[in-house]
Formats: sequence, C-alpha cells, structure tokens
Amino acid sequence: MQNIQSHHEAFLKHLDTFTKPKEPSTLYDPINYIIQLGGKRLRPILTLMTAEIFGSHYTKALNAALSVEVFHNFSLVHDDIMDDAPLRRGKETVHEKWDINTGILSGDAMLIMAYQLFENYDPNTFQNLAKLFSKTALEVCEGQQYDVDFETRDDVTISEYLKMIEYKTAVLVGAAMKMGAIVANASEDCQNSIYDFGKNLGIAFQLQDDYLDAFGNPETFGKQVGGDIIENKKTYLYLKCLAFSSQNDRKQLEHLYSVNPSDPSEKIETVKQFFIASGSAEATKKEIENYTKKAFSVLESIKISEDNKNALIAFGNDLMTRNV
Repeated sequence: MQNIQSHHEAFLKHLDTFTKPKEPSTLYDPINYIIQLGGKRLRPILTLMTAEIFGSHYTKALNAALSVEVFHNFSLVHDDIMDDAPLRRGKETVHEKWDINTGILSGDAMLIMAYQLFENYDPNTFQNLAKLFSKTALEVCEGQQYDVDFETRDDVTISEYLKMIEYKTAVLVGAAMKMGAIVANASEDCQNSIYDFGKNLGIAFQLQDDYLDAFGNPETFGKQVGGDIIENKKTYLYLKCLAFSSQNDRKQLEHLYSVNPSDPSEKIETVKQFFIASGSAEATKKEIENYTKKAFSVLESIKISEDNKNALIAFGNDLMTRNV
C-alpha cells in the first residue's frame, strides 16, 4: 500500500484539476478559495487508503475522495455563516471575504458539485455512492442542528453530546472509508465494518479535538486554545466536569459559562483547573482511548491482510496521539 504522504500528494494533484477558474468568478472563486485553504485532508486520504486495502488502485477512488472533501468544505462554509465565524484555518471565512449571500450560494454549488463527481463511476457504483452520500449529508445536517440546539439548553446529556458529534463529524469519516470500499467492490459486510471503524475513529478524533482545544499546545494546535471555553461550548469535558463536581463547583462552572469577559485568559485557566480537579480531563482521555479501541476491534472481523490492518491501526494511533 502507498504511504499516507503519497496519498496526500496524489489527492492534492487531483484537487488542482478541480479548482480551475470558472465563470461566473463570483460563484467559483469563493469555492476555490475555501478548498485551497488547506486542512488535514484526513477524509479523502482515508477514502484512498480504503480502496487500496480492498484491492483497488487508489486512483479509482480519487473522485469519491474529492466528493467527500468538497462536501466537507461546503459544510464549513455554511457552518461559519451560522456561527458568524471570522476565521477558518487562520484566514478570512468565505462570508467575511465576500458576503453572506455569496457564502450561501457558493456553498449550495459545492453540494451539487460533490454529487456530480459520482458521475465518473459506473451506474451501480454511482447508485451506491449517492445513496451513502445522501444518508450521510442528512445526518451531518442533523448533527449541526443538535449542536445549535445545545447552545440554548442547560440539560444536555453525555449520550446526547456523543450522538451530536457522531452525526456532525464521525459519520463523514465512516462514509469516506465506506466510499473507498464501494469503489473497490468490497463485500457489503466489509463495507459496513470499515464504516464502523471510521465512525468510531471519528468520534475519538472529535473528543481528542475537544481535549486539545483546552489542553493543546498553542504553538501547534492551529486554533486558539480555549476557544470552546470562550464560546461557552458544552463539550464532553464540560459535561463530565458537571457530572463529577460538587453542587458548589457546578454553580461556579455554570456561572463561568454564562459570562464573556473582555480578557478571557483567567476564565480559561480557571475552567481548565475545574476540568483537571474534577477528573473530567482524565475521563475524556479514557473515552478517546475507548472509542479508538472500539475502532480497532472492528478490524478483527474484516478479511484484509495483517499488513493492512496494521496500517490502519498505525494511522489511528497517530491520529490519537497528535498534539495538533
């Protein structure tokens, strides 16, 4: 199997063919802008890896991988509008650089373009990819709505939060891997198993992101450390801290999540101390490990070589021990 760097380079080369200037430029320039901003390209790399693991050449999965990446970036454009976010990957968001109407319309076009990429496959593969894509896209919208709903709720449970991140983040990781299996004509059992592997890894990845938001290295994290605390987001860390804390500590934490000081540095440090002292930080690390192990246990039932299983395990371990 090709190494991850080779897959990354091949995908970026394919991406270049997609981001050519088109007219009207006011529609397509924002699309090219967001797609070329960078990012980990985690999902498309997983699509290429999976196709190869199930015996296909990775090049056959390039359009499916590109579809996943275009859809992911579409969701970011619309999420940024909903969040009124000024920055994405350290650069101006689409609606800030242009305007909200441009962000909405360019995002809509990206969703259609993501579907169009399936037209490069035979009818049976097209149907299977499109069916999975539609299901996943709707679940991502449901996850986003849950996330919005949670902002005004004070009774969010751990299970509700896990469902939200499963839909908003993890199902797309699972779908990215299943698309690779579909392109490779893997059995239905293998397709479903690799989807479960990706979904569990996606949940672990998002929990890791929550953890790094509070405890990551500011020089390497790529986002403002403590951003979730500043925005009063009810993450896994926060919900576990409430569950583990005394009534007095819960009141203090809830109060901290109701204020927005002009200098948030003291608030961030105080909340982080609550996370550590309550055992929430350690519990979050254990849950990351739990979902990573769930992902790895799925591999036992998949009929692929030990070398390929080890490659997926190595990828998962690298992902879960990252500090960015």
